[in-house]
Amino acid sequence: MHHPGPSPVGPAPPASAPFPASPDPDAGRLAVLLDSAFLLLLATSLSRFLTHHAGNPRIPWVLGLSIALAVVQPVGSWLAHRRPPAPGQRRDPWPLAVVTVLWVVLVLIAPSFSWCAVPLVYTALRTLPTPAAIPLVAALTLLVVVGEVRLPGPQDANLVLLPPAVAALATGVFLYMERQAERQRALIADLVRTRRELAATERREGTLAERERLAMEIHDTLAQGLSSQQMLLQAADRTWDGDPATARDHVRTAAEVAARNLAEARRFVHDLAPAELADGRTLDQALRALAERESAESGLPVRFHLDGAPVPLPAAAQSALLRIAQGALANVREHAGASAAALTLSFLGDQAVLDIADDGRGFTPAAPPSSAPSGRGHGLPAMRARLRQLGGTLTVESAPGEGTVVSAAVPLAPDRR
Repeated sequence: MHHPGPSPVGPAPPASAPFPASPDPDAGRLAVLLDSAFLLLLATSLSRFLTHHAGNPRIPWVLGLSIALAVVQPVGSWLAHRRPPAPGQRRDPWPLAVVTVLWVVLVLIAPSFSWCAVPLVYTALRTLPTPAAIPLVAALTLLVVVGEVRLPGPQDANLVLLPPAVAALATGVFLYMERQAERQRALIADLVRTRRELAATERREGTLAERERLAMEIHDTLAQGLSSQQMLLQAADRTWDGDPATARDHVRTAAEVAARNLAEARRFVHDLAPAELADGRTLDQALRALAERESAESGLPVRFHLDGAPVPLPAAAQSALLRIAQGALANVREHAGASAAALTLSFLGDQAVLDIADDGRGFTPAAPPSSAPSGRGHGLPAMRARLRQLGGTLTVESAPGEGTVVSAAVPLAPDRR
C-alpha cells in the first residue's frame, strides 16, 4: 500500500482546548418558549387583576411594572442568546436579577401575578450555579405560596401544596437533564480528543510505513546495484592494464547496472511495480531473467526452476517475491562465498513458495545480527516484513559449511488455488 511521503508530524491539538462559543438553536427555541410562557402568564394575570380590581389605586403601578417586565424579560433573553457564555460558564445574571426584583415588587402589590414565577424558576436554574439557584427557587416558591394565601376568597390547601410540588419537579428534572448534558459533553470531548490522538497516530504510522517501504526498496535495489557496480569497477581496475577489453566490458556492465538502478529508483519513488514485472511479464519470467542477469554480471551461476503450474498472483505478492529473490542473491554474492545458487518457484495448491539456495559457507540462523556475517542482519528482517504484509512466512535453513536455503511462502486466495 502506498502511503504519503515522509512529512513532519506536528503535535496534536490540545485535548482541553475549548470549543468556540456559538449560538445554540435549541437554547434559542427554549428561550422563546420561556419568554412566551412568561408573557402569556403576565398578560393573564394583568387581565385578571384589571377585571377583579377595577378602580384600584395601584393599577398604574401594576401596569408600569407589567410593561417593564414585558420588555426586560425578552430583551435579557435576546442579549443572552446573542452573547452565549464560554463553555463551563453561566450566563450574565443581571437580566435575571432585574426581572426578579420587578416581579417581587409586583407580587407584593398584586398577588395574582405569583404564577409568573414558573418561567423564572427555569431561567434561574439556567443562569445561576446550582448552589445559588436552589435557594432562589425556594425563595420564589415561598413568595408564590404567600401570594396565593393573600388572594381573597376561600383558602384552598392545593394552592399551598401545588407551588412547592411544581418547583421541586421542575428543579429535579432540570438538574437531571443538566447532569446528562454534562456527561454527554464530557463524552464528546473525550471522543474528540481520541480522534485527534488517532489521527496523529495514523500520521506517525504512515510516516514509519513509508520509511520502511523506502528502506526495503533501497536495500533490495539500489544497495544491490551499488554493490554490483563496486565489484565490476574493482574487477575493471584489476584488469585495466593487462586486459583492457575485459576491463571495458566490466565498465559497460557497471554502466548498465547504474542505468537499471536509476530506472528502479524512479519506479519505487512512484510506488510502481519492479521493472522486471512491467509490460505484463509474469513472476516466473522475471525470476528467470534475474537468474540470467545475475549469472552474467557477477559470474555466479544461478539457475531457475519452476515447479507446478503457474497461478496468477497479486501484484503485491509478485513484487515482494521478486524483491526477496534480489535481496537473497545479493547476500549470496556478497557473503556466502558460494559457487552456485538456484531459484525455485513452486505452486503447492494453497501457497506459492520461492526457494533461494546456495552452496556457500552458511551461517547460524538463530544467531543475533551482531554475530551473523556482515550484511545478514538487515536483509532477513526486510524480507519478513514484506511477507508479513501479505500473510506469508519466511524460513531460513542454514548451518556453517552447509549452504543456505531461504524459503518465502505466500498464501493463495481460494479462487486462485
